[in-house]
Amino acid sequence: MKALLALALRSARNRRFVLALVALSIGLSTLLLLGIERLRQDVRDNFSQAVSGTDLIVGARTGPVQLLLYSVFRIGNATNNIRWTSAQALAQHRAVAWTVPLSLGDSHRGFAVMGTTGDYFVHFRHGAREPLRMAQGQPFSGVFDAVLGAEVAQRLGYTLGRKIVLSHGDGAFAANDHADKPFTVVGILAPTGTPVDRTVHIGLQGLEAIHLDWMAGAPIPGQKLSAEQAAQRDLTPRNITAMLVGLKSRTAVFALQRDVAAFRDEPLLAILPGVALDELWEVVGVGERGLLAVSALVSVVSLAGLVAVILAGLNERRRELAILRAVGAGPRQVLLLLALEGALVTLGGVLLGIAAGALALLLGADWVQARFGIALSTGLPSVAEWRLIGALLAGGWLASLVPGWRAYRLSLADGLSPRI
Repeated sequence: MKALLALALRSARNRRFVLALVALSIGLSTLLLLGIERLRQDVRDNFSQAVSGTDLIVGARTGPVQLLLYSVFRIGNATNNIRWTSAQALAQHRAVAWTVPLSLGDSHRGFAVMGTTGDYFVHFRHGAREPLRMAQGQPFSGVFDAVLGAEVAQRLGYTLGRKIVLSHGDGAFAANDHADKPFTVVGILAPTGTPVDRTVHIGLQGLEAIHLDWMAGAPIPGQKLSAEQAAQRDLTPRNITAMLVGLKSRTAVFALQRDVAAFRDEPLLAILPGVALDELWEVVGVGERGLLAVSALVSVVSLAGLVAVILAGLNERRRELAILRAVGAGPRQVLLLLALEGALVTLGGVLLGIAAGALALLLGADWVQARFGIALSTGLPSVAEWRLIGALLAGGWLASLVPGWRAYRLSLADGLSPRI
């Protein structure tokens, strides 16, 4: 076996240029396959870690996925709001430990603006139940204070004390700006890898203040209040978009969910974030499986290239193989030699792909998190990735049996006879 291994290495060295290209092709396909698998897992983990420690999310009656999207991921819009009185009534439920109201709808330069209370910084959890941490400054306390997510501050270059103007809706028109009531940045949150990083946080009172002289999404003609005048008004919110709910005991989650569904004052919906997340993943799972299928096809093409290269080289190696047969190597040894060469090329390509993937994660993880808000894990390959690596190695070995079997069937005389 050692002699065959040494012979396979020397033979590969003589054809190193061609085999290096094949190994590079296998390495790229390995990088693609493992990269998509790692990205798939990390995207799913980021979805599941966007909110943790929250037992229920309550909103107007709509689809569970839609409620999850706009309340957690800031995607889409609510079909309706919740009356503040209803939110207060649910907060007094005997099973409820805490609530965090959320009010959405405005924006700042493409980033979502969310109105909430100081309880948000106390009870909101992400990842493995990690609390929000301030990188700079402190949570808002004044009516016109704002706390920025890490990505908002980084991409816009904002620092503490900066005055910012919020826009009504998506901010597509300058006329929708609340320019007469600017906010002051008093805090910047540490990165979380969740939609929190792409959110401008203000108090519910501040959100109410900028809309006192607005109606139906437009300023009321002839009525304009300054920031000072607005701050003196009653800023108790009339409506909110959704509410995060934490329970005293998780065993009461289904009972409270039924109570919310039977709420008499208005139609409401309470969802379990984990269950809604699974439903959401079923929606995006088609694209996920499509990416895996494409990367698997690329791997098959690379292995087919390995077969083609070894088969093409058989004609040039007929005399070499015949000489091996003449000095005592049997057909099985020839088959094993070619299979060993293919396995070594596959192993080299797979190792190259693994090393390239690790380097790409090391150099690009921070950029991906800053640019796309996806926290990529940089640890050892997962169980699923090891399975893919094993499948690639097994596939390379099986593919190399094809030219090996072809060489097995070549006769000694065929290699020694001159070709005309």
